[in-house]
Amino acid sequence: MPGPLVAVVTSPLSVEKLSAGVEAAARVIGEGCGALTSFVGVVRASHQGRRVRYLEYEAFVPLAEKVFRRIADEAGEDWPGTVLGIVHRTGRLEVGEASVVIVASGAHRASAFAACRYAIERVKQIAPVWKHEFFEDGDAWVEGATADPGDESAREEARRRACA
Repeated sequence: MPGPLVAVVTSPLSVEKLSAGVEAAARVIGEGCGALTSFVGVVRASHQGRRVRYLEYEAFVPLAEKVFRRIADEAGEDWPGTVLGIVHRTGRLEVGEASVVIVASGAHRASAFAACRYAIERVKQIAPVWKHEFFEDGDAWVEGATADPGDESAREEARRRACA
């Protein structure tokens, strides 16, 4: 049985599980599911010339899941018939592990690709998820979401990037 379409979890992520849930939800609306696209954010081995040992993600879970649902609703407004799933991992993640999985469905590939790209841009803008990077020579917090979810100019910027 597929899991929820939006979630914050501590366990390893599965693009297959989220894809199955999104596809099942999309099968019953509009023209149905003609395309599934996915984005998987993975912990890099280096950042700005520094070797990464591991990352730790923190989130305010109830608000993050509310924001993910908002992003899915926004994508549905911009690309009607789109179904979007977003799952973010928290806790310690090693290099190569997935931190976020996004799956978008659409009747056609163009809307699915655009909605998927839009979703990661909005996650970066407005989701209450914070990243602490641990390097060989120290550590640093990466600035998280800075935009107000209601800021239409931020949303327009995400739309522009999604359709670039």
